[in-house]
Amino acid sequence: MIYRSLEDCIIDLEKHGHLVRIREEVDPYLEMAAIHMKVYAAGGPALLFERVKGSRFRAVSNLFGTVERSKFIFRQTWDAVQSVMALRSDPMQALKNPFKHVGTGLAAWKALPLKKSGSLPAAAQEIRISDLPLIQHWPMDGGAFITLPQVYTEDPDKPGIMNSNLGMYRVQLSGNEYELDKEVGLHYQIHRGIGVHQEKAVRQGNPLKVSCFVGGPPAHTLSAVMPLPEGLSEMTFNGLLAGRRFRYSYRDGFCISNDADFVITGEIHPGETKPEGPFGDHLGYYSLTHPFPVMKVHKVYAKPGAIWPFTVVGRPPQEDTAFGDLIHELTGDAIKQEIPGVKEVHAVDAAGVHPLLFAIGSERYTPYQQVKQPAELLTIANRILGTGQLSLAKFLFISAEENQPLDTHREADFLAYILERIDLRRDLHFHTNTTIDTLDYSGTGLNSGSKVVFAAYGDKKRELCREVPSQCKEIRGFDNARLVIPGIVAVQGPAFTDYARAELELQELCGALEAQGPLPSCPMIILCDDSEFLSANMANFFWATFTRSNPSHDIYGVNAAYENKHWACDNVIIDARVKPHQAPPLIPDPAVEKQIERLFAKGASLGGIKHA
Repeated sequence: MIYRSLEDCIIDLEKHGHLVRIREEVDPYLEMAAIHMKVYAAGGPALLFERVKGSRFRAVSNLFGTVERSKFIFRQTWDAVQSVMALRSDPMQALKNPFKHVGTGLAAWKALPLKKSGSLPAAAQEIRISDLPLIQHWPMDGGAFITLPQVYTEDPDKPGIMNSNLGMYRVQLSGNEYELDKEVGLHYQIHRGIGVHQEKAVRQGNPLKVSCFVGGPPAHTLSAVMPLPEGLSEMTFNGLLAGRRFRYSYRDGFCISNDADFVITGEIHPGETKPEGPFGDHLGYYSLTHPFPVMKVHKVYAKPGAIWPFTVVGRPPQEDTAFGDLIHELTGDAIKQEIPGVKEVHAVDAAGVHPLLFAIGSERYTPYQQVKQPAELLTIANRILGTGQLSLAKFLFISAEENQPLDTHREADFLAYILERIDLRRDLHFHTNTTIDTLDYSGTGLNSGSKVVFAAYGDKKRELCREVPSQCKEIRGFDNARLVIPGIVAVQGPAFTDYARAELELQELCGALEAQGPLPSCPMIILCDDSEFLSANMANFFWATFTRSNPSHDIYGVNAAYENKHWACDNVIIDARVKPHQAPPLIPDPAVEKQIERLFAKGASLGGIKHA
């Protein structure tokens, strides 16, 4: 079905059993988010909140909660989109050579944006920010946020819709120092498309005009997060996925989406910032308060019967996990085309996506050498860590297939394969004093930290322990050793105080292990606050280990030494204890959890949904 609006999609989902209406009044302060998370965790349907306390507008969430539901939404355009994305090196050749690519060419032609006469959609009404559903998701959030915005800007040097950027940058609507109805906060990094546009506007000495679209056909939301190839604009992809051209007009110099449920227009003035945050984010912690650009609100519009879409971000998995899976299916083998030699890159969702990558590459540099070792893999690793969103990673585990197929999504098996083959005196490669995810507070400052590559190739070097070695059980001050997976053991230590003290504690741990002799079967040891929690399942291991450690500061080694400036060891120890400078984890409000039980009771709107 081709949706002309978000309402069309909601009606279609409900008709096919993919959506439930919540009739009871629900508070946008914490309750709506808590309900969403319970339903998402249960694999439940999309949710239409019909009575949002304090607002006359309805709200919808969990539209993209499963890949199956998303593919149902885009069932009529999915194949055509995949065909165009397959022409990744030059997707617009479908237009240039219509007879060669007749199907994709027709789809791309239909996707070109369509400018409408008039300055506003018919019957659009002017409203205020305070009229919107001001949804606060986590107890320590700085205020209400838009979590599914489509933030639109145009290139100041080359204005026009075909030189625009559409991105999903979070928008803070209330709280902090923002003057309600007059200002909102925009959180984005300068290297993003909007940041490039802002830099050009600053150079010109002009404010940057911004339009924030919310709602509209679901394709418009997905377009804001798609990693698109050069030559394919978000606005064209928008129409391609929607099966209907993006309709737009201009009012007071601002681009208006004629299909969006809401449009917020405003300007970012050079040098003007205000504190933005905190905000419960995808790593499972709060991103803290930092100065970010403030947008002076010009006008806010809503269409008749407008519906406010939202999602909730938190420790994975959440709805953005399904978003990522959907994007991966649409882009297919894009990473192979972008980085020669790469077979597969898997951003581990349980670790918050950005901190941890597993990759499979080719190894053709040493086919005739007696000693097989990573060589081509290291050049590929550098390409991976220098490419787009992958450059935010801190830990990269990479290998190449030889006598058996590898699958990075079989995470425990892939890690075991690496640990069986890695030479810890040769195959660890650090990148220090570099950039990491802005939302990751394990580093040395905002957007500042380090990276490490674990590269392994060649013959199996060791059998991995399948129970906790005795050496790990007999260390004073470090106890409760637990096996995580073969080859990895977690031990508890004293609470982290500072790095000077940590250095002494790790020297003590390494010294105790050294004194007991070689421990080849356990190449990796995790020092943590709670070994039972960390070893309970792979999700806990990935989350607690890789979101709480900065490679340059938190990796230690048994018998560690520098060999020609290369760091080497016999056993790696990762200090994954919580550090005082790290952001607090996201913890639901118990009172709110109890309050929302009324909606899951027998006879209530969500009474038929089983949840934990």
